[in-house]
Amino acid sequence: MPDSSFKYRGKLYMIPTTLGDSNPLDVLPLHIKKIIEETDEYIVENEKTARRAIKKIVAGKSQQSLKLHLLNKFTEVSALPSYLKACKEGQNVGLMSEAGCPGVADPGAEMVKLAHEENIQVVPLVGPSSILLALMGSGMNGQGFTFHGYLPIDKKERKHELKNLERISAERNQAQIFIETPYRNNKLLEDMQQNLHPGTRLCIACDLTLQSEYILTKAVEDWSKTKVDLHKRPTIFIIQKDF
Repeated sequence: MPDSSFKYRGKLYMIPTTLGDSNPLDVLPLHIKKIIEETDEYIVENEKTARRAIKKIVAGKSQQSLKLHLLNKFTEVSALPSYLKACKEGQNVGLMSEAGCPGVADPGAEMVKLAHEENIQVVPLVGPSSILLALMGSGMNGQGFTFHGYLPIDKKERKHELKNLERISAERNQAQIFIETPYRNNKLLEDMQQNLHPGTRLCIACDLTLQSEYILTKAVEDWSKTKVDLHKRPTIFIIQKDF
């Protein structure tokens, strides 16, 4: 039974978007289309891409009716409470990421935290998560895994972190998941080939849900025999070293 304290308040809908330039209704459930049709106020990372995403999902949606609040690394924390004003007045608000699921490797988590503190109902909607899709297709441990976000840029620190994640993976039988800025993907692959144990399994999952989707798991030593160009392609990396 829903908490009665939510009765007169709007909801914060966490609205997933596509992971790239694909038909939204190929990867998003129809329920999301209905939510967008009924919602005019949104919290987004980028106004231009958010408007484009909304238009692709609901072509007839009036762009003039949209009220968008920006939430990115430049947003002042003091501005966040005002973004939930509509919810307190009984109107629903949508929270959208640039790609995939909001709140996961995404600044939207701060908004969700505040919504809970303000006793506003949070409703996560079904959609593509590159992290979970990569793990599903990797053949690695789906019952024990950790997502680390970005690894250090400094070469020495990155080498140390790769060795550390490999050690943790073996000790805990745990898949270790991380990402890189797309234009540095190929360099990260080189670093892994140079610093990880040859037998450690490495999954590369890029362009997920797109026509160019690529998912493959091999031992690190075998990746040197495989030609793959990851430059500027959104990619998830997963490593797991067996006992």
